[in-house]
Amino acid sequence: MRWTILVLGVLMATGANAAERFPQLAPEAMTPAQKAVADAIQSGPRRSLGGPFNTWLRSPEFADRAQKVGEYIRFRSSLPARLNEFAILITARHWNAKYEWYAHYPLALQAGLKREIAADLAQGRRPAGMAADEAAVYDFATELRRERRVGDRTFGAAKAALGEQGVVDLIAVSGYYDLVSMTLNVAEVPAPPDGALPLPDLP
Repeated sequence: MRWTILVLGVLMATGANAAERFPQLAPEAMTPAQKAVADAIQSGPRRSLGGPFNTWLRSPEFADRAQKVGEYIRFRSSLPARLNEFAILITARHWNAKYEWYAHYPLALQAGLKREIAADLAQGRRPAGMAADEAAVYDFATELRRERRVGDRTFGAAKAALGEQGVVDLIAVSGYYDLVSMTLNVAEVPAPPDGALPLPDLP
């Protein structure tokens, strides 16, 4: 029963398009390796196979390794949750990954990110009114993607705001959610039509 409810919930969240490319794996159709990874994810802090996990289960060893990295990034990072979730939203906006935005927008607000900052980001603007640490995260993440490196000033501001471990964890959250965004976009996982603050379509 628990698995049935879970599968139905994931299907409702991911929509028909995702099912066309990567049909939802029913528990009884999973291989033992897939079932073991699914159980590990379900019993961890996420308690859900939403987002990229149904897709990743096609490669269960990869799925297991990736979900463990993601668990650190989501729940154990040295970055404060407000900044970690902000970095995830920056990544979602970069990729126009609407499911990722839908999933993390409310988490960012709960962690203390101002609604106005998220709204500016959704519209492709450099957010106004950012705190110094938020500006350091935004500048680092956007410059790294734009230039494929960061300059001394940007690095120095991030290091001053976050410390060395924080800079490494900022790189990690950006890279991990690049992977998540690519997965979601290839699998065509949409946000629900009533999802929070949907991203505009890119030209």
